[in-house]
Amino acid sequence: MSRALLRSALELRTPITRLPPPFLLPIPIRSRANALAVAPAAAAATARFFNQTTQIVDPPIASSILADAGRTPTQPPTAPAPAAAPVAGISKISAALSTQIPQPPPPARTSTEPLSESVRTLLPLLAAQPGHYATAHIHGRPYLVTAGDLVRLPFKMPGVAPGDVLRLTRATAVGSRDFTLTGAPWVDERVFECRAVVLGTESEPMRVLIKKKRRQRRAKRVESKHRFTVLRISELRICGEVVAA
Repeated sequence: MSRALLRSALELRTPITRLPPPFLLPIPIRSRANALAVAPAAAAATARFFNQTTQIVDPPIASSILADAGRTPTQPPTAPAPAAAPVAGISKISAALSTQIPQPPPPARTSTEPLSESVRTLLPLLAAQPGHYATAHIHGRPYLVTAGDLVRLPFKMPGVAPGDVLRLTRATAVGSRDFTLTGAPWVDERVFECRAVVLGTESEPMRVLIKKKRRQRRAKRVESKHRFTVLRISELRICGEVVAA
């Protein structure tokens, strides 16, 4: 009982600073409480603090005048450098493509390299004999050819028309009945001259292939008709004398 009396005495001594909810108050007191609640918000909205005022900053006139005085009349004003575009993805794609693309074969010997003494000695003997042959490479495929041969390529060569004359400069070996000149990996193009004439394009008969799986009624019909380029070896000559570079 003494604790209850002490608690009530303490509650009477402390001022009431918090009002009960508005729905428990009578109508006049409720309107006054709402006005007291709205007044601080309106005062805060109308008040203006120092950090809300727009600051007016003058441009640095002195620094711009000094910068213009230090620049020569002929020197144009420097423009800001453009932002560098991200190239991380491009570098990764280029690296992947470079690994997938096959590397071309080593180039043929240029005319600036001198021939060896043994080749200079035996080259006239090779040119004097009849019946020359060459192992020429066309699009990476070797063909053993002589003058007048008919070559049917296993593909359609792009960028050629009937009547075009092609000079074959890639050969791994040229020779005759008694002599053979082997390149490492290619024979020097100054040693021989091999030319081919494009005759045209041939087409094979239509091929029909029926694809069917076991225990299934569905069948797929595949038609194919390939085209091939035909060449005629018009000239194959061994140069007896080669001018040294």
